Amino acid sequence: MRPAHIALAAFVAALWGVNFVVIEVGLDHFPPLLFSALRFLVAALPAVFFVGRPKVAWKWVIGVGLALGVGKFGLLFTGMDAGMPAGLSSLVLQIQAVFTVLFAALALGERPGGTRVLGMTVALAGIVVAAVDEGASGPLFGFALIVAAAACWGVSNVLTRKAAAPDALNFMVWVSVVPVLPLLALSLLIEGPDADLAALRGLDVGGAGAILYVAWVTTIFGFGAWGYLLRRYPASSVAPFSLLVPVFGMSSAALLLDEPTGPLRWCAAALLVGGVALASLPGRRRRRPPLTPVTGAGRGAGLPEVSRT
Repeated sequence: MRPAHIALAAFVAALWGVNFVVIEVGLDHFPPLLFSALRFLVAALPAVFFVGRPKVAWKWVIGVGLALGVGKFGLLFTGMDAGMPAGLSSLVLQIQAVFTVLFAALALGERPGGTRVLGMTVALAGIVVAAVDEGASGPLFGFALIVAAAACWGVSNVLTRKAAAPDALNFMVWVSVVPVLPLLALSLLIEGPDADLAALRGLDVGGAGAILYVAWVTTIFGFGAWGYLLRRYPASSVAPFSLLVPVFGMSSAALLLDEPTGPLRWCAAALLVGGVALASLPGRRRRRPPLTPVTGAGRGAGLPEVSRT
């Protein structure tokens, strides 16, 4: 990768890491499901007029929109609102790589190799350590919601792979349209219209800034830049930069929110990031046997000129 593109990949990872701090700020202004709905509303509505019609079947747009928007982000925001720290959330969410491998094996028949199984085991050990750390300092319910959010992210990854969208930004914009109404309906049902109206009436610069950051900076710019890099380089070159997200997430939370980061948390981070790195390694391709020319007699008999044994 060119140095400028390496810098862009690291910059996007930093934006996504700081995003968890911004979510924490936004949750001080809005109920979690309403905040998630506003994120997608602001991200999707201006952009749909510029990206054109969806370039994949609607079933993939709706499926990913529900799994990613309602499932992942609805549970993530709710888990953080329930007391899960921003830095730890950015770390635990990376277990999505393990869920992705598992769901791909079940739905797509992609059997993980020994290296990936080892990586998944190491990452799961990191989750256990993180759970012990959180159990000693915070509510396990919020922790469980973040793990569930990671599982939904894994589902959306498998659906995205099946969709095989030719334009990542176009796909993400239309995916962002889907969760708006379901999240608003859930917010009215669970959080109540009074809480939603009070939050909207009390909108200030901090709340508006949080919405704009999570909508335009991390969603439109972040995914747009990431898709640009994936179009220019192999996924195996770009994807490892996502492992920087929890590093930036935990660091920014410690600096800006004074979140404690004790030895157990750093141990969990090392295990989880290392395990995800192993689980994300591309499998070895099976070498094709050499092409064997067929004799002239074979060609005269109408057989193919080359055959693969």
